[in-house]
Amino acid sequence: MKVAVVGVTGMVGEVMRTVLEERNFPITEFIPVASPRSVGKKVAFKNKDYTVVSMEDAIAMRPDIALFSAGGNTSLEWAPKFAEAGTTVIDNSSAWRMDHDKKLVVPEINAKELTKDDKIIANPNCSTIQMVMALAPLHKKYKTKRIVVSTYQSISGTGVKAMQQLENELAGVKGEMAYPYPIHKNAIPHCDVFEENGYTKEEMKLVRETQKILDDKTIAVTATAVRIPTSGGHSEAVNVEFEYDFDLNEVRQLLSQTEGVIVQDNIDVNTYPMPIYANGKDDVFVGRIRRDGSQPNTLNMWVVSDNLRKGAATNTVQIAEYLVENNLV
Repeated sequence: MKVAVVGVTGMVGEVMRTVLEERNFPITEFIPVASPRSVGKKVAFKNKDYTVVSMEDAIAMRPDIALFSAGGNTSLEWAPKFAEAGTTVIDNSSAWRMDHDKKLVVPEINAKELTKDDKIIANPNCSTIQMVMALAPLHKKYKTKRIVVSTYQSISGTGVKAMQQLENELAGVKGEMAYPYPIHKNAIPHCDVFEENGYTKEEMKLVRETQKILDDKTIAVTATAVRIPTSGGHSEAVNVEFEYDFDLNEVRQLLSQTEGVIVQDNIDVNTYPMPIYANGKDDVFVGRIRRDGSQPNTLNMWVVSDNLRKGAATNTVQIAEYLVENNLV
């Protein structure tokens, strides 16, 4: 299996390499790919050094799978070229997510939709992945009507520039700003750019992608996305109104039985999900599970996951694993 990682020198690209190693993905040839300024650099994979190659050279090598994490514009330009060469592209940007002809996949939920004809597969947004992982088993049982979600998102979701901004602020050093305001000791209700409706793109991703992944456009979603000075995971306060009533013990049982979800919900000993514990792990953690007393059939839960792993790299690799296991590449 020839595997290319496009954007291999970026934050998510580095984690992709780690996850491929950890999960012992069947690779016969590893092809690191990045922008022209990184071509010729060395990257490590499985205790070997590899030379970063250009897009054109990577396509000529005809990889079986290309894992993309190089930004939307790059994906729009290059993913079709890889696909034309016979490569199956799994793209981590927002470029293809809402394309009607492209599948938007969280393997535990909808990987069975994939076929050999899917040459460009979209990986959902990090904040969407963790929410639908917790929501999917409950939606199947109780049918979701409406979601109100507030996110508390790690600066790692913005990238290296944001991580450097926080480090500079902690050290009292003036430097380049990833955000319009300081992030240290702050919370910025502004993730991605604003759309005409007053919501940010990040907030609207939670709306559109949730409906597409769960294949239900009747689900009403409203979101507020906030950037906070943590570096290892996203947290979400999720309020879900269902069509049918639920039992809290059954909710916990359904979540506990869901692959990739871990319930941490014992307030007697202060057990609940936090990004400091989710950091570096692939699971989605759910806690603070309780009934909303203000209206019927409504549940509150707190959902935390490492945005660079299950929210990006791990989900991408899991899609690749499904393709290989089912002979779809």
